[in-house]
Amino acid sequence: MAFSTDGFNTIGASKSGNAPSIYTYVSADDIATVNTSGYFNDLSGTLAVGDIIFVRDSATPTMSIVVVLSNASGVVDVSDGTAVSVADAD
Repeated sequence: MAFSTDGFNTIGASKSGNAPSIYTYVSADDIATVNTSGYFNDLSGTLAVGDIIFVRDSATPTMSIVVVLSNASGVVDVSDGTAVSVADAD
């Protein structure tokens, strides 16, 4: 699938430019698709290097955290993603 703005939301945007902005993104795309360079190109005017995106794969469901690594000439690249454990052991 492709990026959809429907699943993208701002948690907190940096006003000073010194702190990362934090976002959430929900999609049926798996993390291997989402972390592909260019996936977030539609947000090249919004995302900055160091921004954090909590990515939820609604098909699995799983959660990962990615960091914007680069944003140049309209091409956004994010990290591979750190998996967030979503377990309930009780």
